[in-house]
Amino acid sequence: MSKVLENLEWRYATKKMDPTKQVSQEKIDTILEAIRLTATSSGLQPYEVFVVTNKELREEIVPHAWGQTQITDGSHLLVFAAWDNYTEDRINTMFDLVNEKRGFTNDGWEAYRQKLLAAYTPRDAKENYEHAARQAYIGLGTALIAAAEEGVDSTPMEGFDPEKVDEILGLKEKGLRSVILLPLGYRAEEGDWLAKLKKVRRAKEHFITEVK
Repeated sequence: MSKVLENLEWRYATKKMDPTKQVSQEKIDTILEAIRLTATSSGLQPYEVFVVTNKELREEIVPHAWGQTQITDGSHLLVFAAWDNYTEDRINTMFDLVNEKRGFTNDGWEAYRQKLLAAYTPRDAKENYEHAARQAYIGLGTALIAAAEEGVDSTPMEGFDPEKVDEILGLKEKGLRSVILLPLGYRAEEGDWLAKLKKVRRAKEHFITEVK
């Protein structure tokens, strides 16, 4: 079995983390860089990641996340926050950044810019947010794999009140909406009912269909 598959076999949604163990900054930086480098639709990166280490803020979030203590017992909390809408300024900023970093402009690329502006900016804000939120989930998938590669435990969480988290972190003022939470830390030696249970997934033949 390849190392990446071994690591994915090892990872699980950790239910109890050890509050005495801290993830090193080097490992956190690797996970964050993996998220930054991951794919997004048209390369727009329509979400941001907030790294919350402030214990008081995390304690404030717990009651609005079904009391899940991984938020405070883990050493870091990642909050994936999607753009609340696609705007002309946001789209142009990313296209301009590409031109700046590559050092040239391209007619095809500029035509694509106009195509996105014409398609996205008139669209309903709710539809645009939902599209941006799906991009954040791509980043989440990368984060889960990167964390497993670094031997770091994680727990993806949808069970929280986004409006409350937005309020606590001041996301609305930034034009962002929280999508998913990801505590990072290390599993506790005891007290996690899921830790020693066999990982269960559907058999390959019931999950993957090859179309030739």
